Amino acid sequence: MEILVFGAGSLGSLVGGLLAREHDVSLVGRDPHATAVNDDGLRITGVESVDVRPAATTDATGTSADLALVTVKTYDTEAAARTLATGDYDAVCSLQNGMGNEDVLADTVDASVLAGTATYGARLVDPGHVEWTGRGTITVGAWRPVDDATTADRVAAAFRAAGLDAAATADIRTRLWEKLAVNAAINPVTALSRVENGALTERPLAALARPAAVETAAVARAAGTDLDDGTARDAAETVARETARNRSSMLQDVTRGRRTEIDAINGYVVDRAAATGTSAPVNRTLADLIRGWEAGVGVRPPGHE
Repeated sequence: MEILVFGAGSLGSLVGGLLAREHDVSLVGRDPHATAVNDDGLRITGVESVDVRPAATTDATGTSADLALVTVKTYDTEAAARTLATGDYDAVCSLQNGMGNEDVLADTVDASVLAGTATYGARLVDPGHVEWTGRGTITVGAWRPVDDATTADRVAAAFRAAGLDAAATADIRTRLWEKLAVNAAINPVTALSRVENGALTERPLAALARPAAVETAAVARAAGTDLDDGTARDAAETVARETARNRSSMLQDVTRGRRTEIDAINGYVVDRAAATGTSAPVNRTLADLIRGWEAGVGVRPPGHE
């Protein structure tokens, strides 16, 4: 299968590199990473050591592939969608954090759109080098059209052919809310505390992460998705435990002084809570703290309160 990975950061580089063991993969990323991959290949270390040579570029305008995997930050989804709209793809699949990405892609790109969740741990170490910090799973499902199970099954099979733990599901919307609960619990707490994920399995941080996940489940139910509190809480605790040595994507962003995805994670929970007449005080506090940090270091765009 021809696969374009749009967003060769930590997760995109890891997943794209693992897929390159079996498929024809092109990575879309920034320099100097893209140039290093083209010149010397992509080195994966950590859970396993893998050396592969996918293609890499900084510009995907007018490209084509059987599948485009979107792994950019949520605030870059609109720009990615506009670029993908200049090309030709059978399917486009979001493997991003946060909520709302799939609708942006579906409204812009002329292709079947899939939603996906990924719990693989990754860290971009140097140009051309990504560390695999934790095994995980990938789940994909039809987004638009909602009944395109054939495409979801084909994409999941392509992942499995390359040795990734992947499955297709008809219940992807619930899975996205569950993933949101995990991210709402883990990302801001690790970023604010400057700790690895495993620290959230014990007090005092567990007492902050768990309510964030439970609040997210309550908002999901108010919005029409059946996600119970225990499932959300257990999912967050399981991911924190299984990726104990992983530094969350938000912690990596804060460490590097970059804008985070807080608006599409805890901020999304707060917005949906307001729209459905529920409350999410823990998520609101976490969102305000991260947004305050962003404003303080000058990485928050004007007008984004």
